[in-house]
Amino acid sequence: MAKKSILNKKSMDFLEKYLNNASPTGYEWEGQKIWMDYLKPYVDEFITDTYGTAVGVVNPKAKYKVVIEGHADEISWYVNYISDNGLIYVIRNGGSDHQIAPSKIVNIHTKNGIVKGVFGWPAIHTRDKSKEEAPKPDNICIDVGAKDKAAVEKMDIHVGCVITYPDEFHILNGDKFVCRALDNRMGGFMIAEVARLLKENKKTLPFGLYITNSVQEEIGLRGAEMITQTIKPNAAIVTDVTHDTTTPMIEQKSQGFVELGAGPVIAYAPAVQQKLRDLITETAEEKKIPFQRAALSRATGTDTDAFAYSNGGVPSALISLPLRYMHTTVEMVHRDDVENVIKMIYETLLKMKDGETFSYFK
Repeated sequence: MAKKSILNKKSMDFLEKYLNNASPTGYEWEGQKIWMDYLKPYVDEFITDTYGTAVGVVNPKAKYKVVIEGHADEISWYVNYISDNGLIYVIRNGGSDHQIAPSKIVNIHTKNGIVKGVFGWPAIHTRDKSKEEAPKPDNICIDVGAKDKAAVEKMDIHVGCVITYPDEFHILNGDKFVCRALDNRMGGFMIAEVARLLKENKKTLPFGLYITNSVQEEIGLRGAEMITQTIKPNAAIVTDVTHDTTTPMIEQKSQGFVELGAGPVIAYAPAVQQKLRDLITETAEEKKIPFQRAALSRATGTDTDAFAYSNGGVPSALISLPLRYMHTTVEMVHRDDVENVIKMIYETLLKMKDGETFSYFK
């Protein structure tokens, strides 16, 4: 008999709407509004800040505070230079991959709406095969069909306009979610589902729960740095994506072994507080939730670092979702892994105690 999914039609409709909305770094607010609207029935109040981080709070009067967190932003480009013949050159907003750009359709966001363009690339017939150039940030450009710079400017395109890809949500083979920006709008989706399950299952936590969707992770964990000073949490469980390493051209001896569909990935790193991590792994084992492990040298590169090293030190842990083709427009995750991340956070919260310090000395 097939297992019952914890994701219902309302969940999936929200996921599709949330993913299809553009949420580039620094411009996350429309996506945050969609997220907050979905989360509203499951929380008591919201906290927002001036840069766009949104937090749904359960039990806001409780002194002990636990954060579950994902980040809301997606990689994008900025208009950097418009040539006399109307071609647009770009710089990164986050870790955008220049090698996937050629032949991609783009949305240029202007004050009067979206202008379509394409990342052009010379035809194969015109290239010198003996010394072919690879796509690079300084040789890729966008064509909006304008004859010159003045025509581009008439479209309200100017230096600083943000550029995103329009690729939308698909499901492959019944259980693979594919879209741009799964990194890390899947995190926002999964923590929202944890809040939904707590509400629908009538679970009461003995502490305040802060469901946190941070901005500006892609350019240096900035949203998490700001909001952790506002919340001042006692513990934080962060969820992000990590690399499935089973596809070609990935060296497993250096990147480790992580496989799509084999379960969430629990991080081992200096920023990960060991007792909190042990609570997560022990809960997963007890509840028979499959999981994988990853060792991370120095920083995790996720919002875990921002929470862990804030406010004199906050016990923090990282649960990652295996993902293929990161920072492309066809990022891919497995539905089972998504559901198991949700279960792992949900069950761990039910095990946590009010006032727990996770100290090694008590």
